[in-house]
Amino acid sequence: MTKMQSKIYEIPLNSIDGKVFSAEQMKKKVVLFVNTASACGYTPQYKGLEALFEKYKDKGLLVVGVPCNQFGAQEPGTEAEIQNFCEMKFNVKFPLLKKADVKGANQVPLFKFLIENSPKKEEIAWNFEKFLVGRDGEVLERFKSKVEPQDSVLVGAIEKALAH
Repeated sequence: MTKMQSKIYEIPLNSIDGKVFSAEQMKKKVVLFVNTASACGYTPQYKGLEALFEKYKDKGLLVVGVPCNQFGAQEPGTEAEIQNFCEMKFNVKFPLLKKADVKGANQVPLFKFLIENSPKKEEIAWNFEKFLVGRDGEVLERFKSKVEPQDSVLVGAIEKALAH
């Protein structure tokens, strides 16, 4: 693991309930980070993301949702409201982090790292963009919002990452 790749594990993260989200939860796992929103046309992707998590978690996949209200004000709720919505509407069991800015002046360090180390370095355009991080902490691929969780390109990338 290079110094740059290990940096992702040094970024302080907090779960949606305000507790520290330990980097140990991510080490040696393939992680799919997704900026999420509860009132977006892509919100039904929560169901597919949970299905991915359930299917591959025992093989080392961790899906991590990061609620964000920067795109069309589609995530206006509190952390408690967001967590309740995700659990009640989509039975989400994968971890959710604290609501955060994924672009702009208040961009959280996690998304600064993901974008800077992504093959596509442009700013996030909308909710439900996905970043696939390998077991070594390297950002492997980035997928636009329209790429559904069951899309063969995303599933193939996850399976390839899990095989390493």
